[in-house]
Amino acid sequence: MGRGERISDLAMAYRLRWKRRRLLWRSFRKRRQLRCVRDETAQIRPDDILCFSTVRNEALRLPYFLAHHRNLGVRHFLMVDNASDDGTREYLAAQPDVSLWSTGHSYKLSRFGVDWLTWLQMKYGHGHWCLTLDADECLIYPYHDTRALPALCDWLEGQKRRSFGALMLDMYPQGRLSEYTYQAGTDPFQALCWFDAGNYAMRRKADLQNLWIQGGPRARMFFASDPRRAPTMGKVPLVKWNRRYAYVSSAHALLPRRLNHVYDTSGGELTSG
Repeated sequence: MGRGERISDLAMAYRLRWKRRRLLWRSFRKRRQLRCVRDETAQIRPDDILCFSTVRNEALRLPYFLAHHRNLGVRHFLMVDNASDDGTREYLAAQPDVSLWSTGHSYKLSRFGVDWLTWLQMKYGHGHWCLTLDADECLIYPYHDTRALPALCDWLEGQKRRSFGALMLDMYPQGRLSEYTYQAGTDPFQALCWFDAGNYAMRRKADLQNLWIQGGPRARMFFASDPRRAPTMGKVPLVKWNRRYAYVSSAHALLPRRLNHVYDTSGGELTSG
């Protein structure tokens, strides 16, 4: 790296450091938008794995979402309900391992719920392995059916890794989606067992140093004429949290940007979800 490149990299690091501070301050201010519905955080133990999520009208998906991640080893869920009217709030409030907050403020203006979750992560996630997911996402990783999340987190710590990356796979059934119905609590992957295996493109973003991955059925069906507009499919959902960390774009990238190094730079592979 030449002198000019070093100066440019230092300047970028300085700008991103201030960006992270602004995001943390923004989340601190947005804490006033949250109203506590049920606080069970006193039961959180120092070694517990936590899950954070913002939800709206997810009563159909939540029973399996909670069951799946409980089985993986999540010990406590910290959820924000954004003005649901389908029984989501009532369902979550009845769960013994869920702490719940509610808000009627704008999801978009909260950076799609990230501001609210960042505040909760600052307050409750420090020092814990934290999983950040949407209600329509289920974490899968190699040997997840025999090795729970605590084993994965122990292995990551042994590798000196504080973050774990994942590729989002859009799952779909064989045949028309309209031919299938879903019952709350059942395994959706009994029917949704197909995915696009190969039509993905990726590039490394220079600023955040994360992988920008695009592809899958959404890109194929809705962005075929302009694939660069397709949504990004890479995420960093599992992080050994520090109160100074902040997600930049949903769970797609974090600051400090070293947490986005969930890929191998020497041509090899790193374990991912």
